Amino acid sequence: MKPQIGVVTLGVDDLARSLAFYHEGLGLPTKGITADDFKGDDTHAAGAVVMFHLEGGLILALYPRSELAKDAHHSIGGPSSTEFSLGYFAGSKGEVDQILNQAKAAGATLTDAAHDRPWGIYSGYFKDPDGHLWEVIWNPSTP
Repeated sequence: MKPQIGVVTLGVDDLARSLAFYHEGLGLPTKGITADDFKGDDTHAAGAVVMFHLEGGLILALYPRSELAKDAHHSIGGPSSTEFSLGYFAGSKGEVDQILNQAKAAGATLTDAAHDRPWGIYSGYFKDPDGHLWEVIWNPSTP
């Protein structure tokens, strides 16, 4: 396996709500919900998905939690905000603050206000409408 990740898929409870949060609220570019003509059934996953093509080639995908479980042939579990976090590198402390405010205005819950961390970064956290954690980070030692 090569040391790379191409797609991060977030299981969401309401695809339209999550699309609005990430596209309208945070400004991520997307074509919206695609593949919704694949309806699925009790055992086969439906196809409706949202994809955001990010810088560096990474794709952030939103997929209904129930359909992700069917697609992976795995039982659906309860969401947990502390299983992982996604990180966004900001260019300044001001940008960290601006993004956290933008996320809050879009419906996110701020879980930790931005502040200087003992290990030399400035960061804060928010949860998206499905509880996925995002850390917005400024590292003065990163160009």
